[in-house]
Amino acid sequence: MSEDDIIYAVLLILGIAFGHFYRKINDADIKKVVGTIFGLVIVFYTSGIQSLHIFISFFVCFIIIKLDQRRCHLICFWFMMIYLLFFRMTGIIGLTSPGGHTNMIQMILTLKIIGFAFEKNTVVTKLIEAEKKGEKIGLTDCEKEIRNSSFFDIFHYCFNYIGLLTGPYFTYRTFYDYLYYPFYKHADCWIATMQKLAWVPLYATLFLITSYIWPSEYLHTTEFYESRSFIYRLFYVWPTFFIFRMRIYIGITLAESICINAGLGCYPKVLEAKCGHGPSTAITKEIVDSTEKHEYEFDTIESVDVMNVEKCWTFREAMKHWNKCVQYWLAMYVYKRFPSKKYRVMATMAVSAYWHGILPGHYFCILGPIVYLPVEDILLKVLKSDDPNTQKVFNIITWISKFFAFSYLGTAFVLRDVRKIWHYYGSVYHFGYFFWLALYLISMLFYMLKKKAQKRAPKDTDKKEN
Repeated sequence: MSEDDIIYAVLLILGIAFGHFYRKINDADIKKVVGTIFGLVIVFYTSGIQSLHIFISFFVCFIIIKLDQRRCHLICFWFMMIYLLFFRMTGIIGLTSPGGHTNMIQMILTLKIIGFAFEKNTVVTKLIEAEKKGEKIGLTDCEKEIRNSSFFDIFHYCFNYIGLLTGPYFTYRTFYDYLYYPFYKHADCWIATMQKLAWVPLYATLFLITSYIWPSEYLHTTEFYESRSFIYRLFYVWPTFFIFRMRIYIGITLAESICINAGLGCYPKVLEAKCGHGPSTAITKEIVDSTEKHEYEFDTIESVDVMNVEKCWTFREAMKHWNKCVQYWLAMYVYKRFPSKKYRVMATMAVSAYWHGILPGHYFCILGPIVYLPVEDILLKVLKSDDPNTQKVFNIITWISKFFAFSYLGTAFVLRDVRKIWHYYGSVYHFGYFFWLALYLISMLFYMLKKKAQKRAPKDTDKKEN
Protein backbone atom coordinates (compact mmCIF):
# COMPACT_ATOMS: atom_id res chain seq x y z
CA MET A 1 0.00 0.00 0.00
CA SER A 2 1.18 3.49 -0.86
CA GLU A 3 1.36 6.35 1.62
CA ASP A 4 -1.75 7.89 0.02
CA ASP A 5 -3.64 4.61 0.52
CA ILE A 6 -2.70 4.53 4.20
CA ILE A 7 -3.75 8.17 4.73
CA TYR A 8 -6.99 7.47 2.88
CA ALA A 9 -7.79 4.40 5.03
CA VAL A 10 -6.89 6.17 8.29
CA LEU A 11 -9.13 9.16 7.46
CA LEU A 12 -12.04 6.87 6.64
CA ILE A 13 -11.59 4.93 9.88
CA LEU A 14 -11.42 8.18 11.85
CA GLY A 15 -14.62 9.27 10.14
CA ILE A 16 -16.34 6.07 11.23
CA ALA A 17 -15.19 6.46 14.82
CA PHE A 18 -16.17 10.15 14.91
CA GLY A 19 -19.71 9.26 13.86
CA HIS A 20 -20.34 7.59 17.23
CA PHE A 21 -20.03 11.00 18.91
CA TYR A 22 -21.38 13.10 16.05
CA ARG A 23 -24.79 11.45 15.94
CA LYS A 24 -25.30 12.29 19.63
CA ILE A 25 -25.33 16.04 18.88
CA ASN A 26 -29.01 17.01 18.97
CA ASP A 27 -28.87 20.68 17.98
CA ALA A 28 -28.96 20.92 14.17
CA ASP A 29 -26.96 24.17 14.00
CA ILE A 30 -24.19 22.83 16.22
CA LYS A 31 -24.22 19.60 14.23
CA LYS A 32 -23.71 21.49 10.99
CA VAL A 33 -20.77 23.46 12.35
CA VAL A 34 -19.01 20.49 13.99
CA GLY A 35 -19.41 18.31 10.89
CA THR A 36 -18.13 21.07 8.64
CA ILE A 37 -15.12 21.84 10.86
CA PHE A 38 -14.08 18.19 10.72
CA GLY A 39 -14.66 18.23 6.96
CA LEU A 40 -12.47 21.30 6.52
CA VAL A 41 -9.70 19.69 8.58
CA ILE A 42 -9.78 16.77 6.13
CA VAL A 43 -9.71 19.14 3.13
CA PHE A 44 -6.76 21.18 4.39
CA TYR A 45 -4.82 18.14 5.62
CA THR A 46 -5.14 16.21 2.37
CA SER A 47 -5.02 19.10 -0.09
CA GLY A 48 -3.12 22.01 1.44
CA ILE A 49 -2.81 24.87 -1.03
CA GLN A 50 -4.59 22.75 -3.67
CA SER A 51 -7.79 23.17 -1.65
CA LEU A 52 -8.07 26.54 -3.44
CA HIS A 53 -9.48 24.61 -6.42
CA ILE A 54 -12.22 23.20 -4.22
CA PHE A 55 -13.20 26.51 -2.66
CA ILE A 56 -12.97 28.56 -5.86
CA SER A 57 -15.30 26.20 -7.71
CA PHE A 58 -17.70 26.19 -4.77
CA PHE A 59 -17.82 30.01 -4.49
CA VAL A 60 -18.42 30.46 -8.22
CA CYS A 61 -21.30 27.98 -8.14
CA PHE A 62 -22.80 29.64 -5.08
CA ILE A 63 -22.83 32.98 -6.95
CA ILE A 64 -24.44 31.28 -9.98
CA ILE A 65 -27.14 29.71 -7.79
CA LYS A 66 -27.92 33.07 -6.18
CA LEU A 67 -27.93 35.13 -9.40
CA ASP A 68 -29.90 32.87 -11.75
CA GLN A 69 -32.35 30.49 -10.10
CA ARG A 70 -33.98 29.56 -13.43
CA ARG A 71 -30.80 28.36 -15.16
CA CYS A 72 -28.41 27.78 -12.25
CA HIS A 73 -28.56 24.00 -12.70
CA LEU A 74 -27.35 24.14 -16.31
CA ILE A 75 -24.73 26.84 -15.72
CA CYS A 76 -23.37 25.04 -12.63
CA PHE A 77 -23.27 21.76 -14.57
CA TRP A 78 -21.18 23.18 -17.40
CA PHE A 79 -18.98 25.29 -15.14
CA MET A 80 -18.09 22.36 -12.86
CA MET A 81 -17.47 20.03 -15.79
CA ILE A 82 -15.19 22.56 -17.47
CA TYR A 83 -13.45 23.26 -14.16
CA LEU A 84 -12.83 19.52 -13.74
CA LEU A 85 -10.96 19.60 -17.05
CA PHE A 86 -8.86 22.58 -15.96
CA PHE A 87 -8.32 21.01 -12.54
CA ARG A 88 -6.97 17.81 -14.08
CA MET A 89 -4.80 19.54 -16.67
CA THR A 90 -2.97 21.88 -14.29
CA GLY A 91 0.17 19.73 -14.53
CA ILE A 92 0.17 20.05 -18.32
CA ILE A 93 -0.04 23.86 -18.22
CA GLY A 94 2.79 24.20 -15.72
CA LEU A 95 0.91 24.32 -12.42
CA THR A 96 1.15 21.83 -9.57
CA SER A 97 -1.05 18.78 -10.20
CA PRO A 98 -3.59 18.13 -7.42
CA GLY A 99 -3.15 14.88 -5.49
CA GLY A 100 -5.46 11.89 -5.51
CA HIS A 101 -7.31 12.91 -2.34
CA THR A 102 -7.96 16.41 -3.70
CA ASN A 103 -9.27 14.85 -6.90
CA MET A 104 -11.75 12.71 -4.97
CA ILE A 105 -13.01 15.68 -2.94
CA GLN A 106 -13.41 17.74 -6.13
CA MET A 107 -15.31 14.89 -7.80
CA ILE A 108 -17.78 14.57 -4.92
CA LEU A 109 -18.17 18.36 -4.69
CA THR A 110 -19.02 18.39 -8.39
CA LEU A 111 -21.90 15.98 -7.81
CA LYS A 112 -23.17 17.78 -4.71
CA ILE A 113 -23.13 21.37 -5.96
CA ILE A 114 -24.67 20.44 -9.32
CA GLY A 115 -27.22 18.24 -7.54
CA PHE A 116 -28.17 21.09 -5.22
CA ALA A 117 -28.60 23.46 -8.17
CA PHE A 118 -30.96 20.97 -9.79
CA GLU A 119 -32.89 20.55 -6.53
CA LYS A 120 -33.25 24.33 -6.25
CA ASN A 121 -34.33 24.68 -9.86
CA THR A 122 -36.98 22.00 -9.32
CA VAL A 123 -38.49 23.94 -6.41
CA VAL A 124 -38.36 27.26 -8.29
CA THR A 125 -39.90 25.73 -11.43
CA LYS A 126 -42.65 24.18 -9.33
CA LEU A 127 -43.55 27.62 -7.93
CA ILE A 128 -43.41 29.35 -11.32
CA GLU A 129 -45.68 26.78 -12.96
CA ALA A 130 -48.16 27.05 -10.10
CA GLU A 131 -48.12 30.84 -10.39
CA LYS A 132 -48.86 30.65 -14.12
CA LYS A 133 -51.91 28.51 -13.37
CA GLY A 134 -52.98 30.86 -10.62
CA GLU A 135 -52.59 28.17 -8.01
CA LYS A 136 -51.13 28.41 -4.54
CA ILE A 137 -49.02 25.48 -3.43
CA GLY A 138 -47.44 24.72 -0.13
CA LEU A 139 -43.77 23.87 0.08
CA THR A 140 -42.33 21.43 2.57
CA ASP A 141 -39.88 22.77 5.14
CA CYS A 142 -37.05 21.22 3.17
CA GLU A 143 -38.19 22.84 -0.09
CA LYS A 144 -38.44 26.21 1.69
CA GLU A 145 -34.86 25.86 2.91
CA ILE A 146 -33.67 24.87 -0.57
CA ARG A 147 -35.46 27.87 -2.09
CA ASN A 148 -34.11 30.35 0.49
CA SER A 149 -30.77 28.62 1.04
CA SER A 150 -28.00 30.76 2.48
CA PHE A 151 -24.28 30.52 1.81
CA PHE A 152 -23.77 28.48 4.97
CA ASP A 153 -26.64 26.08 4.22
CA ILE A 154 -24.93 25.03 0.99
CA PHE A 155 -21.44 25.19 2.50
CA HIS A 156 -22.38 22.83 5.35
CA TYR A 157 -23.95 20.40 2.87
CA CYS A 158 -20.90 20.37 0.61
CA PHE A 159 -18.18 20.27 3.28
CA ASN A 160 -19.63 18.13 6.06
CA TYR A 161 -17.15 15.31 6.70
CA ILE A 162 -19.75 12.65 5.83
CA GLY A 163 -19.23 11.64 2.22
CA LEU A 164 -16.59 14.32 1.70
CA LEU A 165 -13.63 12.17 0.71
CA THR A 166 -15.14 9.42 -1.39
CA GLY A 167 -18.91 9.72 -1.21
CA PRO A 168 -21.47 8.31 -1.33
CA TYR A 169 -23.47 11.03 -3.05
CA PHE A 170 -26.61 12.07 -1.21
CA THR A 171 -29.08 14.85 -1.93
CA TYR A 172 -29.59 18.03 0.08
CA ARG A 173 -32.96 16.61 1.07
CA THR A 174 -31.25 13.59 2.66
CA PHE A 175 -28.90 15.93 4.54
CA TYR A 176 -31.87 18.02 5.70
CA ASP A 177 -33.77 14.93 6.88
CA TYR A 178 -30.72 13.83 8.82
CA LEU A 179 -30.52 17.13 10.67
CA TYR A 180 -34.20 17.63 11.44
CA TYR A 181 -35.78 14.17 11.79
CA PRO A 182 -35.00 11.80 14.67
CA PHE A 183 -34.96 8.53 12.70
CA TYR A 184 -31.32 7.64 13.36
CA LYS A 185 -31.88 7.99 17.12
CA HIS A 186 -34.12 4.92 17.06
CA ALA A 187 -31.90 2.77 14.83
CA ASP A 188 -28.98 0.72 16.08
CA CYS A 189 -26.38 2.51 13.99
CA TRP A 190 -23.43 0.84 15.72
CA ILE A 191 -24.68 -2.71 15.05
CA ALA A 192 -25.46 -1.78 11.43
CA THR A 193 -21.93 -0.34 11.09
CA MET A 194 -20.34 -3.50 12.50
CA GLN A 195 -22.38 -5.65 10.13
CA LYS A 196 -21.12 -3.59 7.21
CA LEU A 197 -17.50 -3.56 8.41
CA ALA A 198 -17.51 -7.32 9.03
CA TRP A 199 -16.79 -7.84 5.31
CA VAL A 200 -13.73 -5.56 5.20
CA PRO A 201 -11.24 -8.15 6.61
CA LEU A 202 -12.30 -10.58 3.88
CA TYR A 203 -11.91 -7.98 1.12
CA ALA A 204 -8.54 -6.88 2.56
CA THR A 205 -7.24 -10.46 2.82
CA LEU A 206 -8.27 -11.28 -0.74
CA PHE A 207 -6.76 -8.00 -1.93
CA LEU A 208 -3.39 -8.66 -0.25
CA ILE A 209 -3.14 -12.32 -1.31
CA THR A 210 -4.08 -11.62 -4.93
CA SER A 211 -1.83 -8.56 -5.10
CA TYR A 212 1.09 -10.65 -3.83
CA ILE A 213 0.57 -13.50 -6.34
CA TRP A 214 -0.49 -11.41 -9.35
CA PRO A 215 0.68 -7.81 -8.76
CA SER A 216 -0.88 -5.28 -11.13
CA GLU A 217 2.55 -3.67 -11.58
CA TYR A 218 3.65 -6.80 -13.46
CA LEU A 219 1.58 -5.56 -16.42
CA HIS A 220 4.09 -2.74 -16.86
CA THR A 221 7.21 -4.94 -17.06
CA THR A 222 9.11 -6.15 -20.12
CA GLU A 223 9.17 -9.69 -18.72
CA PHE A 224 5.36 -9.86 -18.80
CA TYR A 225 5.26 -9.25 -22.55
CA GLU A 226 8.40 -11.12 -23.61
CA SER A 227 8.45 -14.14 -21.29
CA ARG A 228 4.78 -14.93 -20.74
CA SER A 229 2.48 -16.83 -23.09
CA PHE A 230 -0.60 -15.44 -24.80
CA ILE A 231 -2.85 -17.50 -22.49
CA TYR A 232 -1.13 -16.15 -19.37
CA ARG A 233 -1.33 -12.54 -20.57
CA LEU A 234 -5.02 -12.94 -21.39
CA PHE A 235 -5.71 -14.66 -18.07
CA TYR A 236 -4.07 -11.75 -16.20
CA VAL A 237 -7.12 -9.53 -16.68
CA TRP A 238 -8.98 -11.67 -14.10
CA PRO A 239 -6.68 -11.09 -11.09
CA THR A 240 -6.07 -7.47 -12.17
CA PHE A 241 -9.73 -6.62 -12.06
CA PHE A 242 -10.27 -8.76 -8.96
CA ILE A 243 -7.65 -6.67 -7.10
CA PHE A 244 -9.32 -3.50 -8.38
CA ARG A 245 -12.75 -4.74 -7.17
CA MET A 246 -11.48 -5.62 -3.70
CA ARG A 247 -9.84 -2.21 -3.42
CA ILE A 248 -13.09 -0.49 -4.38
CA TYR A 249 -15.11 -2.68 -2.02
CA ILE A 250 -12.85 -1.75 0.90
CA GLY A 251 -13.03 1.99 0.22
CA ILE A 252 -16.76 2.10 -0.43
CA THR A 253 -17.60 -0.11 2.56
CA LEU A 254 -15.62 2.22 4.83
CA ALA A 255 -17.31 5.26 3.24
CA GLU A 256 -20.78 3.78 3.70
CA SER A 257 -19.88 2.92 7.31
CA ILE A 258 -19.13 6.61 7.98
CA CYS A 259 -22.70 7.44 6.97
CA ILE A 260 -24.21 4.54 8.92
CA ASN A 261 -22.39 5.21 12.18
CA ALA A 262 -23.29 8.90 11.96
CA GLY A 263 -26.91 7.99 11.16
CA LEU A 264 -27.12 9.74 7.78
CA GLY A 265 -29.43 8.05 5.28
CA CYS A 266 -31.35 6.22 8.02
CA TYR A 267 -35.06 5.93 7.18
CA PRO A 268 -37.99 3.77 8.31
CA LYS A 269 -38.61 0.92 5.89
CA VAL A 270 -42.18 2.12 5.31
CA LEU A 271 -40.76 5.15 3.47
CA GLU A 272 -39.21 2.82 0.84
CA ALA A 273 -36.04 4.86 0.52
CA LYS A 274 -34.14 4.49 -2.77
CA CYS A 275 -30.41 4.66 -3.28
CA GLY A 276 -29.25 8.26 -3.68
CA HIS A 277 -32.81 9.60 -3.71
CA GLY A 278 -34.08 8.99 -0.20
CA PRO A 279 -37.75 8.31 0.72
CA SER A 280 -40.16 7.37 -2.07
CA THR A 281 -43.13 8.50 0.02
CA ALA A 282 -43.74 11.64 2.06
CA ILE A 283 -42.56 11.83 5.66
CA THR A 284 -45.79 12.36 7.57
CA LYS A 285 -46.37 13.54 11.13
CA GLU A 286 -47.70 10.06 11.97
CA ILE A 287 -44.44 8.44 10.93
CA VAL A 288 -42.35 10.96 12.86
CA ASP A 289 -44.51 10.53 15.97
CA SER A 290 -44.12 6.75 15.86
CA THR A 291 -40.38 6.53 15.20
CA GLU A 292 -39.85 3.93 17.94
CA LYS A 293 -42.17 1.44 16.24
CA HIS A 294 -40.42 1.31 12.86
CA GLU A 295 -37.69 -0.85 11.37
CA TYR A 296 -34.85 1.14 9.80
CA GLU A 297 -32.53 0.72 6.85
CA PHE A 298 -29.71 2.60 5.09
CA ASP A 299 -30.51 1.90 1.43
CA THR A 300 -30.20 5.61 0.60
CA ILE A 301 -26.42 5.57 0.97
CA GLU A 302 -25.63 2.08 -0.38
CA SER A 303 -23.13 2.61 -3.21
CA VAL A 304 -22.34 -0.98 -4.15
CA ASP A 305 -24.38 -4.11 -3.54
CA VAL A 306 -21.35 -6.39 -3.43
CA MET A 307 -23.20 -9.71 -3.25
CA ASN A 308 -25.37 -8.92 -6.25
CA VAL A 309 -22.42 -7.63 -8.29
CA GLU A 310 -20.60 -10.90 -7.66
CA LYS A 311 -23.42 -13.43 -8.03
CA CYS A 312 -25.80 -11.92 -10.61
CA TRP A 313 -25.62 -13.59 -14.00
CA THR A 314 -25.37 -10.67 -16.42
CA PHE A 315 -23.22 -7.61 -17.06
CA ARG A 316 -26.28 -5.38 -17.37
CA GLU A 317 -27.62 -6.43 -13.99
CA ALA A 318 -24.20 -6.06 -12.33
CA MET A 319 -24.00 -2.47 -13.60
CA LYS A 320 -27.22 -1.67 -11.71
CA HIS A 321 -25.60 -2.74 -8.43
CA TRP A 322 -22.31 -0.87 -9.00
CA ASN A 323 -21.74 2.71 -7.80
CA LYS A 324 -25.48 3.16 -7.34
CA CYS A 325 -25.45 6.64 -5.78
CA VAL A 326 -23.45 8.06 -8.70
CA GLN A 327 -25.72 6.20 -11.11
CA TYR A 328 -28.70 7.88 -9.45
CA TRP A 329 -27.07 11.28 -10.03
CA LEU A 330 -26.33 10.41 -13.66
CA ALA A 331 -29.88 9.14 -14.21
CA MET A 332 -31.55 12.19 -12.64
CA TYR A 333 -29.37 14.97 -14.02
CA VAL A 334 -28.05 13.60 -17.31
CA TYR A 335 -30.08 10.66 -18.66
CA LYS A 336 -33.59 11.96 -17.90
CA ARG A 337 -32.79 15.52 -19.00
CA PHE A 338 -30.79 14.80 -22.15
CA PRO A 339 -32.81 16.17 -25.09
CA SER A 340 -32.23 13.26 -27.49
CA LYS A 341 -33.69 9.90 -26.39
CA LYS A 342 -31.64 8.17 -29.06
CA TYR A 343 -28.32 9.24 -27.56
CA ARG A 344 -29.23 9.33 -23.86
CA VAL A 345 -27.32 6.20 -22.90
CA MET A 346 -24.19 7.22 -24.78
CA ALA A 347 -24.28 10.76 -23.34
CA THR A 348 -24.75 9.44 -19.81
CA MET A 349 -21.84 7.02 -20.11
CA ALA A 350 -19.67 9.75 -21.65
CA VAL A 351 -20.39 12.07 -18.69
CA SER A 352 -19.61 9.21 -16.31
CA ALA A 353 -16.26 8.55 -18.00
CA TYR A 354 -15.45 12.28 -18.05
CA TRP A 355 -16.33 12.65 -14.35
CA HIS A 356 -14.04 9.74 -13.46
CA GLY A 357 -11.10 11.32 -15.29
CA ILE A 358 -9.66 12.45 -18.60
CA LEU A 359 -7.28 9.54 -19.16
CA PRO A 360 -8.01 7.17 -22.07
CA GLY A 361 -8.40 4.21 -19.71
CA HIS A 362 -11.54 5.77 -18.22
CA TYR A 363 -13.15 5.89 -21.67
CA PHE A 364 -12.00 2.42 -22.77
CA CYS A 365 -13.53 1.01 -19.58
CA ILE A 366 -16.70 3.03 -19.02
CA LEU A 367 -17.74 3.32 -22.69
CA GLY A 368 -16.81 -0.33 -23.30
CA PRO A 369 -20.25 -1.66 -22.26
CA ILE A 370 -21.68 0.01 -25.39
CA VAL A 371 -19.74 -2.65 -27.31
CA TYR A 372 -20.45 -5.58 -25.00
CA LEU A 373 -24.09 -5.15 -23.99
CA PRO A 374 -25.56 -5.88 -27.47
CA VAL A 375 -23.50 -9.10 -27.45
CA GLU A 376 -24.90 -10.09 -24.06
CA ASP A 377 -28.46 -9.23 -25.08
CA ILE A 378 -28.43 -11.53 -28.11
CA LEU A 379 -26.52 -14.21 -26.18
CA LEU A 380 -29.25 -14.28 -23.53
CA LYS A 381 -31.89 -14.83 -26.21
CA VAL A 382 -29.96 -17.82 -27.51
CA LEU A 383 -29.02 -19.27 -24.11
CA LYS A 384 -32.57 -19.73 -22.93
CA SER A 385 -33.98 -23.10 -22.01
CA ASP A 386 -37.13 -24.48 -20.39
CA ASP A 387 -35.06 -27.17 -18.71
CA PRO A 388 -33.85 -25.88 -15.28
CA ASN A 389 -30.59 -27.85 -15.36
CA THR A 390 -29.72 -26.65 -18.84
CA GLN A 391 -30.59 -23.09 -17.84
CA LYS A 392 -28.20 -23.33 -14.88
CA VAL A 393 -25.39 -24.21 -17.29
CA PHE A 394 -26.39 -21.29 -19.52
CA ASN A 395 -26.40 -18.96 -16.49
CA ILE A 396 -22.87 -20.02 -15.58
CA ILE A 397 -21.75 -19.30 -19.15
CA THR A 398 -23.21 -15.78 -19.02
CA TRP A 399 -21.66 -15.23 -15.57
CA ILE A 400 -18.21 -16.14 -16.90
CA SER A 401 -18.80 -13.92 -19.93
CA LYS A 402 -19.88 -11.07 -17.62
CA PHE A 403 -16.72 -11.17 -15.54
CA PHE A 404 -14.47 -11.60 -18.54
CA ALA A 405 -16.02 -8.43 -20.01
CA PHE A 406 -15.65 -6.58 -16.70
CA SER A 407 -12.04 -7.74 -16.36
CA TYR A 408 -11.02 -7.06 -19.95
CA LEU A 409 -12.49 -3.55 -19.91
CA GLY A 410 -11.46 -2.90 -16.29
CA THR A 411 -7.81 -3.58 -17.11
CA ALA A 412 -7.87 -0.46 -19.29
CA PHE A 413 -9.05 1.53 -16.26
CA VAL A 414 -6.05 0.23 -14.30
CA LEU A 415 -3.51 0.89 -17.09
CA ARG A 416 -5.03 4.34 -17.90
CA ASP A 417 -2.39 5.48 -20.43
CA VAL A 418 -3.37 4.87 -24.07
CA ARG A 419 0.06 3.48 -25.01
CA LYS A 420 -0.01 0.98 -22.15
CA ILE A 421 -3.58 -0.02 -22.95
CA TRP A 422 -2.81 -0.49 -26.63
CA HIS A 423 0.38 -2.37 -25.81
CA TYR A 424 -1.49 -4.79 -23.56
CA TYR A 425 -4.48 -5.29 -25.86
CA GLY A 426 -2.08 -5.72 -28.77
CA SER A 427 -0.18 -8.42 -26.85
CA VAL A 428 -3.40 -10.47 -26.66
CA TYR A 429 -4.31 -9.55 -30.28
CA HIS A 430 -7.30 -7.49 -29.12
CA PHE A 431 -8.92 -10.78 -28.26
CA GLY A 432 -11.86 -9.33 -26.35
CA TYR A 433 -13.20 -7.19 -29.19
CA PHE A 434 -12.74 -9.86 -31.87
CA PHE A 435 -14.23 -12.49 -29.56
CA TRP A 436 -17.30 -10.33 -28.88
CA LEU A 437 -17.76 -9.65 -32.60
CA ALA A 438 -17.59 -13.37 -33.37
CA LEU A 439 -19.88 -14.18 -30.44
CA TYR A 440 -22.39 -11.60 -31.62
CA LEU A 441 -22.47 -12.95 -35.19
CA ILE A 442 -22.70 -16.59 -34.07
CA SER A 443 -25.40 -15.79 -31.51
CA MET A 444 -27.35 -13.82 -34.10
CA LEU A 445 -27.17 -16.77 -36.48
CA PHE A 446 -28.38 -19.22 -33.83
CA TYR A 447 -31.12 -16.80 -32.78
CA MET A 448 -32.41 -16.54 -36.36
CA LEU A 449 -32.35 -20.33 -36.72
CA LYS A 450 -34.16 -20.65 -33.40
CA LYS A 451 -36.87 -18.22 -34.52
CA LYS A 452 -37.33 -20.09 -37.81
CA ALA A 453 -37.61 -23.39 -35.92
CA GLN A 454 -40.28 -21.89 -33.66
CA LYS A 455 -42.26 -20.70 -36.70
CA ARG A 456 -42.07 -24.14 -38.32
CA ALA A 457 -43.14 -25.96 -35.16
CA PRO A 458 -46.90 -25.13 -35.40
CA LYS A 459 -46.95 -26.11 -39.08
CA ASP A 460 -45.31 -29.47 -38.32
CA THR A 461 -47.85 -30.08 -35.56
CA ASP A 462 -50.74 -29.36 -37.94
CA LYS A 463 -49.37 -31.81 -40.53
CA LYS A 464 -49.12 -34.57 -37.92
CA GLU A 465 -52.72 -33.97 -36.81
CA ASN A 466 -53.95 -34.11 -40.40
